[in-house]
Amino acid sequence: MRSLHDVPAPAKLNLFLHVLGRREDGMHLLQSAFMLVDWCDTLHFELRDGGGLSREDLATPLPADDLVLKAARALQAASGTRLGAHIAIEKRIPAEAGMGGGSSDAATTLLALNRLWQTNFNRAQLAAIGEKIGADVPFFVGGHNAWVEGTGEKLTPIELPAARFAVAKPPAGVSTAAIFGHPQLKRTSPAAIISGFAANPFAFGANDLQPVAQALCPDVAKAFQWLGSQGFQGRMTGSGSAVFAPMAPDRHLDQAPAGWAVRECSNMVAHPLAGWASSDD
Repeated sequence: MRSLHDVPAPAKLNLFLHVLGRREDGMHLLQSAFMLVDWCDTLHFELRDGGGLSREDLATPLPADDLVLKAARALQAASGTRLGAHIAIEKRIPAEAGMGGGSSDAATTLLALNRLWQTNFNRAQLAAIGEKIGADVPFFVGGHNAWVEGTGEKLTPIELPAARFAVAKPPAGVSTAAIFGHPQLKRTSPAAIISGFAANPFAFGANDLQPVAQALCPDVAKAFQWLGSQGFQGRMTGSGSAVFAPMAPDRHLDQAPAGWAVRECSNMVAHPLAGWASSDD
C-alpha cells in the first residue's frame, strides 16, 4: 500500500458543556457529550521512504506546524518507523469554531498512518499518543459519540438518535484560553448523570462557556440571532464561535450572511474510520 486517498475527518458538536470546578493546577473539571457530525475535512496520504514528512494545503492555508504534522511525528517517535508521508488536506471545518477540526485531522492522521506504515498500534495506544497532541484527539480516535468527564480524558461511549442540525459559524473566533481564564466563567455546575442526559439529549443542560464567549465575541450573539430568524433556538458548541440547533427533517436554512460558514449536518453513529484500529489491549 503506497497511498490512502479521500480519508475523512469529521467535526464534533458539544451537546452540552458544564464546568464543575477547577483543580489546583488550573485545569477545569468538565462534563460534556461529544457528537460526531458529517461536516468533514478530507485528507490524502502518500507513503514516502526515508522518514520525511510534508503537508500540502488544498483549501484553507494552515499553520506551518499544525496538529497533523505533530501527530505524524508523534507516531514516528512512538513506533520507531523510518517511513514518512506527504499529507494533503482539504480543510472544510472552520477554525476557532469549537468543532474540533484540528484534533479530528490529527486523529485521522494517526489512524491513517498507522495503517499506511503498518505500525499496528491498537486504538488505546493511538489515543494515548493523541492525548499528548490535543485534549479532543482521543475522542476522535475512539470513534464513537461519548460522554466526557474530568479534564476531557474520561470517555464513555453513548448512543444517540439520528437527527439533523443547523450549524452556523460567524467570521470571528474566540480564544479558548481567554474564556477559561475569565473571572465571570461559571465553574459551579452540579454533576450530571448519563441517564438524565439520555432522556432528552438534544435539549439537556447548557454550555457554561456561552455567556463569557458572547461577551468576548459579539459575533456569537449575531449567530444566535440569525438562527433565531430561521426559527431555531441555538446553543454554542465547545468554546465557540459556532452555534447549532436541531432541525426538523422538512426544514432548510435560508442564505447565510456573507463570510459565514453554515451547513445542515446529520449526526453519525460512529467515526468513518472506526474499524481502522484494533480495540484489543
